[in-house]
Amino acid sequence: MVQEQLMPRGVHDARVLAVMSKVPREEFVPQDVRAQSYSDGPLPIGQGQTISQPYIVALMTEQLRLEPSDRVLEIGTGSGYQAAVLAELVADVYTIEIIEPLLKNAEATLARLGYKNVHVKAGDGYKGWPEQAPFDAIIVTCAPDRVPQSLTEQLKADGRMIIPVGERFAQELYLLEKKKGQLKESAMLPVRFVPMMGEAEKK
Repeated sequence: MVQEQLMPRGVHDARVLAVMSKVPREEFVPQDVRAQSYSDGPLPIGQGQTISQPYIVALMTEQLRLEPSDRVLEIGTGSGYQAAVLAELVADVYTIEIIEPLLKNAEATLARLGYKNVHVKAGDGYKGWPEQAPFDAIIVTCAPDRVPQSLTEQLKADGRMIIPVGERFAQELYLLEKKKGQLKESAMLPVRFVPMMGEAEKK
């Protein structure tokens, strides 16, 4: 996976590649698709949700330029795989999932694998996690049609956010950087994420 899917596509951060080699992706997918754990694509995890393809997980993680002391907010825990990848790289990961059965599964998997620096919460990611803000980085793994103001407010000065934005299954991945109170945005590439649920659906 690392040598054939990640490195040829430009993921070069040694720490990210090491973590992608280490975290057991098969632990985060349902039994019936375990054989495809390292295939180059998303996989179903139940409840109409998916685990992102390894390349997208690695790319989004690398773009955040994470430091070991960082505190990261993840919107959309899903299977818990992205949270595990982040947990290997930073001090604390705060992750929110709106679908309770997925959250319980992810929490159990993360606990079983010994991740003690991942804090999970059931709730609507559109609102972020104000009690724990501000964050050095925010990663969003479901797509709203615009960047939620609440999330930009919870980003520290010089913080980074990576987020897919757009209509259902046709979005652009954006990297946002907070500089002197302003957001600098760079479009990365077209992506297909599940839509953000909850408050985002009403907007």
